Amino acid sequence: MNRKVIFFAVFYGAILLNACGSRTGGNKQVFHYNEATGIATLDPAFAKNQSIIWAVHQLYNTLVETNEALEIVPSLAYSWDVSADRKVYTFHLRPDVFFHDSDAFPQGKGRKLTAFDVAYSFSRIIDPATASSGAWIFNERVADKEAFRALNDSTFQLTLKRPFAPILGLLSMQYCSIVPREVITKYGADFRSHPCGTGPFKFKAWEEGQAMILQKNEKYFERDSSGKPLPYLDGIKITFFDNKATEFLLFRQGELDFINDIDPSFKDEILTKKGELHKEWQGKIILSKHSYLNTEYLGILMEKDNALVNQSPLRFKQVRQAINYGFDRRKMIMYLYNSKGMPAESGFIPAGLPSFDSAVVKGYRYDPGKARVLLREAGFPDGEGLPAIKLLTIATYSDIAGFIARQLEEIGIKIQIEVIPKSLLLEHTAKSEALFFRGSWIADFPEAENYLSVFYGKNPAPPNYTRYQNPRFDALYEQAMVTEDDSLRYKLYQQMDQLVIDDAPVVPLWYDEVIRLVHPHVKGFHANGLNLLELRRTYLK
Repeated sequence: MNRKVIFFAVFYGAILLNACGSRTGGNKQVFHYNEATGIATLDPAFAKNQSIIWAVHQLYNTLVETNEALEIVPSLAYSWDVSADRKVYTFHLRPDVFFHDSDAFPQGKGRKLTAFDVAYSFSRIIDPATASSGAWIFNERVADKEAFRALNDSTFQLTLKRPFAPILGLLSMQYCSIVPREVITKYGADFRSHPCGTGPFKFKAWEEGQAMILQKNEKYFERDSSGKPLPYLDGIKITFFDNKATEFLLFRQGELDFINDIDPSFKDEILTKKGELHKEWQGKIILSKHSYLNTEYLGILMEKDNALVNQSPLRFKQVRQAINYGFDRRKMIMYLYNSKGMPAESGFIPAGLPSFDSAVVKGYRYDPGKARVLLREAGFPDGEGLPAIKLLTIATYSDIAGFIARQLEEIGIKIQIEVIPKSLLLEHTAKSEALFFRGSWIADFPEAENYLSVFYGKNPAPPNYTRYQNPRFDALYEQAMVTEDDSLRYKLYQQMDQLVIDDAPVVPLWYDEVIRLVHPHVKGFHANGLNLLELRRTYLK
């Protein structure tokens, strides 16, 4: 009976909000998108993947957020102060923010947000009883006692163990969304399907596996530059068709306003090898491309005293560098990915971050002659005496692995490809059982530290899957964490990035891109480096 009631609510909500054809009939504007992977929860404490993050971003706010340029800007906090020792951050909250209506509040009316809600929300993340997947963001970073304090209703204070320059970036993550204690107390684990935040949209209904409806929050605090209340849309409808071909068909029929990424099965139908729309699509849809903070790479285990490493030719830096020089990243991206992405010819830090500078950090370009010289220096002229090297990958990337293996074979490096399930690959890398493996690193927040922590010697796996250790790198990393000046910190980041590239514990492949196909009637819809779904200023024309 309960399931039928929920389904009726979704159906009714769809009729109430949905508009035929242009989506603007009856003066209602409803944005439609499909989430092929489904949405596991609407509790921000578990916002660990894109599908959850997108939905959570509509329902909640954080103290600070990132703008299109990935700069930290105010959100629930209109300003903040930092102590002289850079360990205490004091946030001043907006006075006009209210939670969505909920049965947990008196008379069901959403109450005003206070600093006590911020302290509760952050404490909840690190509470073992919550078992939040985001607990790591505060681990070993915040003070052991009174890390989160509400000084009064409008002032919140965060205390760190030691200075950590990227802390504001961490606070912009969806894990740090502010939630009300009363609603969580009332619903417990069912808060996942009874969300209550302060965001631009509020929860209406959810039939799992079918559809979800979000409605405009009429009490939302933000306004545009002309003083008009945000958001512009009246609602959002999310469907859950798990077949990408069905999703693409719905998009072509105008039932979806956009699709994120292009499935390999139909990428050649839409994109040329140069990554442009084929002529038959031009004028009918808009191709949106934007740098995405994701570096695709191959990792090489560097752990000392590991038998796998000590018996492998990958222990020689020249061999690792030869692999980096030995295949054509540009050709690989063009022919296998229709130019979706940028060849990783600089460092591990991807394009799109302010500290990225390919003129400063020099990576590897295709140079088979240089690769042969390095092999000869390592004692393997033309690959003579060089044993086959096993590369662990997953099925999705087997074509990439095959391309690299064929090109490396031409210079004498034999690669043996083994395709295994993703879960097994993660297990092998976490246990130092993968010598040569496929990996990717997506930014949790827009700061290069997120990438450089992958190589900090004191970090376990994750994130340091290669077990890379370099005292000079570690010293620079620790210096950067207490450097408040952005430009000085970026220079330190670049020095660290160059050290990693020179030592070659990784083979950077490409810096990813967000690719979206959008209908022309969708306006004010912009991509960003974190690939957040930003709909506050979106409207349908």
